[in-house]
Amino acid sequence: MATTPGDLIARSNRLGSDPRVTNYAGGNTSAKGTEIDPVTGEPVELMWVKGSGGDLGTLTESGLAVLRLDRLRALVDVYPGLDREDEMVAAFDYTLHGKGGAAPSIDTAMHGLVDAAHVDHLHPDSGIAFASAKDGEKLTKTAFGDKVAWVDWRRPGFQLGLDIAAIKAANPQAVGVILGGHGITAWGATSKEAEQNSLWIIRTAEEYIAAKGRKNPFGATVKKNVALPVAERRAKAAALAATIRGIASHDRPMVGHFTDSDVVLDFLASASAPRLAALGTSCPDHFLRTKVKPLLLDLPANASVEASIARLKELHEAYRADYTAYYEKYAEVSTSSTTGSPPMRGADPLIVLVPGVGMFSYGANKQTARVAGEFYVNAINVMRGAEAISSYAPISDAEKFRIEYWALEEAKLARMPKPKSHATRVALVTGAASGIGKAIATRLAADGACVIIADLDLAKAQAAAAEIGDTDVAIGLQVNVTDAAAIATMVQDAVLAFGGLDIVVNNAGVSLSKPLLETTEQDWDFQHDIMAKGSFLVSKATAPVLIEQGMGGDVIYISSKNSVFAGPNNIAYSATKADQAHQVRLLAVELGEHGIKVNGINPDGVVRGSGIFAAGWGANRAKTYGIDEQDLGKFYAQRTILKREVLPENVANAVSVLTGPDLSHTTGLHIPVDAGVAAAFLR
Repeated sequence: MATTPGDLIARSNRLGSDPRVTNYAGGNTSAKGTEIDPVTGEPVELMWVKGSGGDLGTLTESGLAVLRLDRLRALVDVYPGLDREDEMVAAFDYTLHGKGGAAPSIDTAMHGLVDAAHVDHLHPDSGIAFASAKDGEKLTKTAFGDKVAWVDWRRPGFQLGLDIAAIKAANPQAVGVILGGHGITAWGATSKEAEQNSLWIIRTAEEYIAAKGRKNPFGATVKKNVALPVAERRAKAAALAATIRGIASHDRPMVGHFTDSDVVLDFLASASAPRLAALGTSCPDHFLRTKVKPLLLDLPANASVEASIARLKELHEAYRADYTAYYEKYAEVSTSSTTGSPPMRGADPLIVLVPGVGMFSYGANKQTARVAGEFYVNAINVMRGAEAISSYAPISDAEKFRIEYWALEEAKLARMPKPKSHATRVALVTGAASGIGKAIATRLAADGACVIIADLDLAKAQAAAAEIGDTDVAIGLQVNVTDAAAIATMVQDAVLAFGGLDIVVNNAGVSLSKPLLETTEQDWDFQHDIMAKGSFLVSKATAPVLIEQGMGGDVIYISSKNSVFAGPNNIAYSATKADQAHQVRLLAVELGEHGIKVNGINPDGVVRGSGIFAAGWGANRAKTYGIDEQDLGKFYAQRTILKREVLPENVANAVSVLTGPDLSHTTGLHIPVDAGVAAAFLR
C-alpha cells in the first residue's frame, strides 16, 4: 500500500537518478500528510523531508526527517530575524516527530513554510543557468511567463523559506520559482504533480536555451588548446598527476580523480575558458565542493611536461596568495559571531584544469574527488547555458564566503566521523588477486585507503577488487612485474584512477621448491625475475610518483623467513627473498631523504589462502617434510615458538601497522610474521 513517505522516496529516487535534474547530494524533497499520533491517538499533520547530507538518488526512509507541522509553523512567531536565522536550525530539533530519522537541513523551512503538500528543491544545470544569468529575472519571465516566479539570491535559511512562501501566496498561478544564483523549487498538490512541475521547469529551461541561445556560447576554439589524442593526453595527465596531487595536498592530503570528457576538453579549448574559470562557480553545492574557483594552467596543450610542472608550481603559489586574500578580505565582515569566522580550511585548489589534457579534481576520499569533478562539469554546463542566453554572473565572492565559512557548514564538518588510519592514502599491491596480497589489499581498504590490485590475471584482479568495494575504493589492473613497459602502463592507470600513490607493496611472488642439483637455470631466472627483478622494477617505476608528490610514502617488501633461514631444498626461492630483503635496506637509505619509509615483512608457513602453496609449493614442501599436504599448516604451526598457524591476515596486519601513523619513524626494518622461528631471528 502506498504511503506518504513511500511515495516521497520513490519520487526522490527518480529525480535524483537523473543528472539533468540534480547533482549528487544536491537538492531536497518533501511531502506533507497526516498520521495518528501514538501518544494521543489523534491525527497529526506531519512533513517528511530529505535530511541533511543525504542524496536523492539513494534516499531511504532513514534519510528523512519527520516534523510536526504545527510546531514547525509556530517557529514563525519566534523567528528572531535575519541576523539570527541560523538559530532556527537548532530549533527544528524541537519540532521532530518520533524516533530516528535524519537531522533537518537548512532547507527545511523552504519546505515547511511553503503552502503546498509536495515540494521539490533541485539543482538542474538548465535551471542554474537561468539563476546565474546576468538578466535572469527578465529571462525567467520571458521563458516561463507567470508560471515560474523569480527569487533574488538569498543564502539558504529560514528567511528564504518565508520569501518563497510569500511569493507563492502572491502568485497562485505559479508552479515554482527560480532561485537567483542557486537552483529551482517547484511544488504540487500531489507527489505526481510536484514531480511533473519540476520536470516541466527543467525541460522548458533546456528548450529555451536550445532554441534561443547562441550556438557557440564559449566563443571560438583556440587551436593551441585543442585536446591531444587520447593516448597522448592520458600519458601527459599521468606525468602531471603527482605534481598536481602535491599541489592539491599542500595543506592536507587529498585523493584525486581525472576527467577528460568532451565537455571538459571543449570548454578548455574555448576562448572564454580563462574568463569564466576566473569567475568561479555559483550554486552553493558547486563551490562548496570545488572551491570558489579552479586553477587553470595557462600553457598550450603541447607544452612539455617539464614546462607544465614548472608553471603549475608558480600558479599554485599565486592561487594560494589569491585564496588567502579572499579569506582575509571577507572573514571579518561576513559573520555576526563574536568569535569570528572559522579558520581558513586550506588555500589549495580542488579543481585543476589543463588545456588539451583534462581536469583533476580532489577530495578527502575518492568519492568526494569524483563528485567534485562532476560538480565542475555541472558548472561548465551552467556557464554554457548562461552565456548562451545572456552572460554568466555568479553570486559575489562575499556571498560565496558566507556560504563557505558558514557556522552551519563548520558544524556539519565537525559532525563528520574521525578519518580512519589510512584515509587519503592510495595503496598499490602487486600479486593481490589472491592469498597474502588480497588480504593486504582488503585490510588497507578497511583502514580507509584506496587500493589498486595489480595482478597478472586481470579478471581475478577485477573480481578481487569488486569483493573489496566499488571503484571509489578498489580497482583491478593487469601487470607483469617482469616487464618494465607493463609496469609503466599500470602505474599510469593507477595514478589516473586515484591521483597518485602513497603505499607500494611488493608482494607478487612464485616459488619452486627444489634442491640445488635439481634447480635449473630457468628455475633460478624465473623466480629472480618475478621477485627480485620485479620488486626492483616496481619500486623504480613508483618512486618518482612518491618523490614528486612531496607527501612521503611507504614501500613494503613481502620477503620471507627464508631470506635469513638456511632451509633445505630451496636455494632459488630463498636467494631471491634475500635479494628482496637487502633491497629494503638499500632503498630505505636512498629514499629516506624524501620522507619515504621502506620496510619488509618476513612471513613463514602461510598455507591457507596462499597462491604459492596452491600452485604446487605446498605439495613440494609436504614431500620434503614427509607429511600430507593437508597437514602442512599444522606442521608449520608446531615447529613455531607460539605454536600458531600463520594466516594471510596476519601478514596484512603487519602491513597496516608499518604503513600506519604509529610507526612514522621506522624504516629499514623487517618484521617476522612466522609465529616464532628461532633460527630466523634477525641478528
